[in-house]
Amino acid sequence: MNLLFNDLPILEQTKQAIEQLGLVETTSIQHYAIPKMLEGKDLIGQAQTGTGKTFAFAIPILEKINPEDPTIQALVICPTRELTLQVYKEFVKLVKFNKSVRVTSIYGGESYNKQFKALAENPHIVVATPGRAIDHQDRGTINFSHVKILVMDEADEMLKMGFQEDLERLLIDTPKERQTALFSATIPPFIKKVAEKYQHQPEVVKIETPTLTVSKTEQIYYNVKKSDRDQLLIRVLDYYQVASAIIFANTKVDVDQVADFLQKHGYEADAIHGDLKQAQRDYVMGRFRQKKLKYLIATDVAARGLDISHVDMVINYEIPFEDEIYVHRIGRTGRAGKSGMSVSFVYPSMRGKLAMIERFIKTKMIEKEIPTADEIQTRVGQKNLKDIKHLIEENQNDYREMIEHLTEEGFDKDQIIAALLTKVIAENKVYEAIEAPQRKRHDEPTFDRKSKSNERGFDKKSSDRQSDKKSNFNYKHAIINLGKNDGLRPVQLLDIFRKQADMFPKNVGDIMVYPKETEFQIHPAAIKRLEELNGKTIMGKVIKISIIRNK
Repeated sequence: MNLLFNDLPILEQTKQAIEQLGLVETTSIQHYAIPKMLEGKDLIGQAQTGTGKTFAFAIPILEKINPEDPTIQALVICPTRELTLQVYKEFVKLVKFNKSVRVTSIYGGESYNKQFKALAENPHIVVATPGRAIDHQDRGTINFSHVKILVMDEADEMLKMGFQEDLERLLIDTPKERQTALFSATIPPFIKKVAEKYQHQPEVVKIETPTLTVSKTEQIYYNVKKSDRDQLLIRVLDYYQVASAIIFANTKVDVDQVADFLQKHGYEADAIHGDLKQAQRDYVMGRFRQKKLKYLIATDVAARGLDISHVDMVINYEIPFEDEIYVHRIGRTGRAGKSGMSVSFVYPSMRGKLAMIERFIKTKMIEKEIPTADEIQTRVGQKNLKDIKHLIEENQNDYREMIEHLTEEGFDKDQIIAALLTKVIAENKVYEAIEAPQRKRHDEPTFDRKSKSNERGFDKKSSDRQSDKKSNFNYKHAIINLGKNDGLRPVQLLDIFRKQADMFPKNVGDIMVYPKETEFQIHPAAIKRLEELNGKTIMGKVIKISIIRNK
């Protein structure tokens, strides 16, 4: 049994706030992390989103605050504006009966004047995104020289978003004797380096999630050509007719494209991603929370920190590159004891990734056939019938006078009912044809093993053997913004690496060329040379390379 909040040696005002929230027992991460942080120990906490880790560091922070000291005594760094606001709101809940403790949030996209005013009120606790925190440091409007405790929440996400230098600067600019806690879903090498360099004998708390996926979430997928995903999306939305769904895409471009496509076809949909201004993001999220918007299209980064309990379905417009991201995505549905559903669109070149996710979650997803127009119309008819029955049962209005008037004019009840149904029930849709992809190698992307170009296909047994050999290396996965549309072939890519980055083919593993980009394996020892290509103009493009994941 986990600790009871009442048994923790914490402020009575904090206990009172927790009790009003209806919380009695700590979660696993809180059970282990709170006592260690109360003892003043540095900590590395590994736990998935939704495990209660905010209270795991927020409660101990409140114990460290001296209300009579007007300096910033605690700093919490978060990767996104949404998560920053969520953490800030959790602090506000905890200090409800302790008004002497002041908390503020600092993040990009919000008015500087508003933040200047908040900082002038001498907050004890600041929750911030890395960039805006450093911005205020440079302006001289914030001072972290008295920080007693520093927390990095979702540290792995901050690294993926390129905040490594910002994090190191914040660690350097705060007192060395501070208490430091890192909370993360994964523990990549950089976090271990941070621990060695900036923490003092940190305690490690690792919470194993009993099941990686929500047990009440039904997970299905459709095999579909990449070019047919928009048409499949319409069929899925019409077939399942859920009240709300989050549709995840891997890029901002796809998010905007999907939102535009759905809006043009009359669906209540809108987009959220990092390029939107904060006011726009707040507007979209407000509509979705109030159920005025049925479909939210989002990137993974934009969805971080969103606390929404009414999501009936999660749709992976494209499955993510990382296994854990998939788990985070589908965790958005099936909450609060309700059942949920996740739907993934899998095109031929992503079948291998699907198999990797299934191994990771130790669950086989269910493949479904693409709904036909007849099947959709049958489901819509059943839904209409159910809705009409509900209206009859709930209706308290008396329309007898109108019915009698229509009857006197010679209309029978069947005609009246038919006319009203015609008014409220939409006509049957006509759907564009979707051809299921063939399970053949020529549907796969251009594939190459090391320097041997094999653009027409490859021998599976030979490739499997080579793949087995390569699995012994700690390859990373990278993407370059050159593809088939630019005339790129695998052998050309290797030539670019050799001429432009002095990098030999032996450092490159599998190469998969798509229309607009190319994925490839890269040996860790060659990453610095590879990154020297960023910003160079090659084949008429300014090169952008992203390191995605370990293989």
